Amino acid sequence: MELLDESLDVPCPESEILRCIQVGLLCVQEGRDDRPAMSSVVLMLGSKTAELPQPKRPGFCMRTVMGSTPIYADQSLHATNEVTITRLEGR
Repeated sequence: MELLDESLDVPCPESEILRCIQVGLLCVQEGRDDRPAMSSVVLMLGSKTAELPQPKRPGFCMRTVMGSTPIYADQSLHATNEVTITRLEGR
């Protein structure tokens, strides 16, 4: 319930909020084939009885260690996207 935006001021059952969060997690799974199609998302959100699968690992996840340095969930300090950053210095 803490994730719900306070400015909405619309009463909503906790089960619906949890369902929306679970569907959102299904949509950001790391594997492309694991993510549901939009038609499935619409059905999942519209049905109160359909059983939802448990989400797998999200495509991107960060957390902080000891409250300071953000690292990737797999404890790696390096990205694997092969992007480099060049620092330019003025004269």
